[in-house]
Amino acid sequence: MDRLGSRCPLPGYPRPSVLLCLLILTASFLTYPMLRTLSLQLHSAVTGSYVSGTYSIVFVNCPNEQIARDIARAILDKKLAASVNILPKASSLYFWNGEIEEATEILLLIKTKTSKVHMLSSYVRLVHPFEIPEVFSLPMDQGDVHYLKWLEEGMEED
Repeated sequence: MDRLGSRCPLPGYPRPSVLLCLLILTASFLTYPMLRTLSLQLHSAVTGSYVSGTYSIVFVNCPNEQIARDIARAILDKKLAASVNILPKASSLYFWNGEIEEATEILLLIKTKTSKVHMLSSYVRLVHPFEIPEVFSLPMDQGDVHYLKWLEEGMEED
C-alpha cells in the first residue's frame, strides 16, 4: 500500500510534475526581459549591428536656461547621458490645477542608454524645481553606427 500511495497523489493535490512545469513557466516569464536584453546585446556585439531600443532620447522641460544648463551638466557629470541638447523658448500650454496655463520653457533632449532612463528620471525629479517635471523617453529606432558608438563611450564609467 505504501508503494501505491507514493505513486498516486492525494486527492485534491496536483502532481509534482505539474508543479515543476508551473515553476519553470513562471521563471521563464520573470526572466524573459533580462534574457532578451542580454541576447540582443550579445547579438549586437558579435555582428556589430545596432539593436533598436538600446538608446533613448529623454525629453525634460525646464523653467529657464540656467536651470536647464545646470541639470544638463549634472546629468553629464554623473554619466547618466552622453549628450544633451538645450532647445530655447518652447511655448507650452497645459492644464495645471484645472486651469489652462501658458509658459515659455526650455526643452532638454537627452541622449542616453535605455537602461539608464529610470535612474535619469529619478535624478531629474530630485533636482528639478517643478512639482511634476515633464520627463519621458522615446527609444531610438535607427542611428549612425559611429554616433551610437560615441554615445556608448560617453557614458562609460572612468
